[in-house]
Amino acid sequence: MKHQHFKFTTGVIAYPIFFVLIIWSVLSFEVRFNVNFNEYGIYPLTFKGLRGVFFSPFIHGSIEHLYHNTVPLFVLTMALFYFYRHIAWKVLFFGIIVSGFLTWCIGRPSYHIGASGLIYVLVSFTFFKGVFAKHYRLIALSLLVVFLYGSMIWYVVPIDENISWEGHLSGLITGFLFALFFKKQIAKPKKFEWEEEHYNEENDPFLKHFDEDGNFIEAPSNFPKGEEVDNDNNDKITVNYVFKPKPQNSDEVGKN
Repeated sequence: MKHQHFKFTTGVIAYPIFFVLIIWSVLSFEVRFNVNFNEYGIYPLTFKGLRGVFFSPFIHGSIEHLYHNTVPLFVLTMALFYFYRHIAWKVLFFGIIVSGFLTWCIGRPSYHIGASGLIYVLVSFTFFKGVFAKHYRLIALSLLVVFLYGSMIWYVVPIDENISWEGHLSGLITGFLFALFFKKQIAKPKKFEWEEEHYNEENDPFLKHFDEDGNFIEAPSNFPKGEEVDNDNNDKITVNYVFKPKPQNSDEVGKN
């Protein structure tokens, strides 16, 4: 697989917007028709609750809940499609399934809803992938994620009974595993010709003028007229200067 470097496409903006519109449309439908989709969330260790693995990221309990998830979801998915566009859909699709299933396995007997589990997948994946890849742009992205969402780490422990810390922890674990699994499927930093493995220093036209210690061994053959090379005297370069006397007539000064 040939890795292409980071490239902006319409999908970088369009896909995150489409995803955000879906989750807002679901809540709007609930409000408009006075229905509640919470029972379609993840209910751990029940066969019926397994359907929430697919549906829970699109269901939110309130506008406040949805609002808090919208901005990080949009920003992180946009970064995902820009920096990791070859595997972006895999990370999203399998991130929802794997983190949801883990939540189903370890969660409390309650309905777990919201896109926060997926957000933790993206935060974890983006951070660890940048560290593992050793690519300066991806490392910078990791540091930015830590700066913006580093405080989210506190919500992977049970500090609030109304927050699904199990979903957050599942997302964090899933993102870390994906960073390991998709280790080679990312864009590689561009290399200079002299950084390539097949590069031969002996054929470099510039390095031919220097020995192994970096000493100059060959004089250029295209010195301007009026200069000469004294090879018998430690390869010293002699330059002949032409003296132009100052004009006697002051009126000639400044004329070309």
